[in-house]
Amino acid sequence: MGATRSDPGRPSLTDLIARADETALAASALGCLDRCLPLLDGEDQVLRPLWVSLADGTGWEGALAEVRTALGAGPTPDLGGAWSSDAGPDPAEATALARRMLEAVPATRSAAALRAWADGCSAAALRIHRLLDAGDEGVSPLVSAELRRQVRVLELLGGTSGTGGGLRQVLDVSTEGRRVLRAVVSRSRRSGVTSEY
Repeated sequence: MGATRSDPGRPSLTDLIARADETALAASALGCLDRCLPLLDGEDQVLRPLWVSLADGTGWEGALAEVRTALGAGPTPDLGGAWSSDAGPDPAEATALARRMLEAVPATRSAAALRAWADGCSAAALRIHRLLDAGDEGVSPLVSAELRRQVRVLELLGGTSGTGGGLRQVLDVSTEGRRVLRAVVSRSRRSGVTSEY
């Protein structure tokens, strides 16, 4: 999955995903997708139907159809069957990964499907942040911040139903991360370095 170790003394991201319940898994994956929306040119509230469905436990399939229509979901670019890789930066890879995160949303909120989606979205989001901060060696500040957000989301929902205050805090975490990535993508586009995004 790549960089999955959080701060020393705290559970790793891998451990948190492994023991998360269905709501936490869905929120984790949805949060990753939410933070990467700038790559899909999505409006800030475009995922709201899925967040609402997650909060009240109903209408997931209809909410998913609404979101995919709004984002113009279509065939996912081929990444060779992998969510992420150790290959060098590809100007189109970050957008392709974000699109795959959307295409992989399970129509049914089963534990197995949500765990696979959460695991894939975690790896993809970390890879996206690495691609957008490719000038730094090792674990870059952008990647480290995304890792902390992923851990924070799972900690907020650990052992809870995932509704109420916990889910509102998760939304705050995702909103902050989306704003950061939107600024990074905007700078990249202005510079012309990553014009394919």
